[in-house]
Amino acid sequence: MTLRERHALVTGGGRGIGRAIAAALTQAGARVSILGRDETSLRDAVAAGVAADFAPCDVRDESAVSSALDHLSGGHGFDIAIANAGAVETGPFMRSDSKRFRRMVEINLIGTVNLFHAVLPAMLEQRRGRLIAIASTAGHRGYPYVSAYVAAKHAVVGLVKSLALETARSGVTVNAVCPGYADTDMVASGLDTIAAKTGKSREQALAEMVRDNPQGRLIAPEEVAAAVLYLCGSGSDAVTGQSLMINGGEF
Repeated sequence: MTLRERHALVTGGGRGIGRAIAAALTQAGARVSILGRDETSLRDAVAAGVAADFAPCDVRDESAVSSALDHLSGGHGFDIAIANAGAVETGPFMRSDSKRFRRMVEINLIGTVNLFHAVLPAMLEQRRGRLIAIASTAGHRGYPYVSAYVAAKHAVVGLVKSLALETARSGVTVNAVCPGYADTDMVASGLDTIAAKTGKSREQALAEMVRDNPQGRLIAPEEVAAAVLYLCGSGSDAVTGQSLMINGGEF
């Protein structure tokens, strides 16, 4: 596969799944720009050749996203946009107040909306583009103690389905990639929290986390990146409005 002469944008591209996606797109020949809140990790990714350039940006801020993309694109728009930035907060529903739900919606859903709003006009004008949201298996089923996150990811999947219908004849495809628990900093932090709160060892916490995955393991970020690469290629022109599960056969 070659993505030469394609300009791709990845939010949350400095680490974890976002960095793996940026690396895969770069290897396929695309020019890759990355956004994120951690400027140090963004600089490190560019220095390592994972991406061509970066801009520090909070995707929850619509005007900041628009300004960052204008700077990175030089006014020429993007061919590929990957909405990867996200966050999770844990806790039982009765201890998850409306502020927690708003935080999860802002970063996971509104961050995706802001990116898609910013890049879609140029894609529609050139009648070509790829919009991809990195959602989660939590966008399709419930998990206990993460109700705010699950609600936000369900909303992301709903956005993908609706926008795909609006753009079906435009040359732009809109899809979601939905990994299960992946080997990322976010999951590592979650394991530490579980161990601290329950007194279980980190190994026991990991075993419980991957229990529903028939393969009994965490998903590698590179496996998510491979799915994104497929959806960016010309062979996926008829694939839109879909959620590609990367979950070891969990469901």
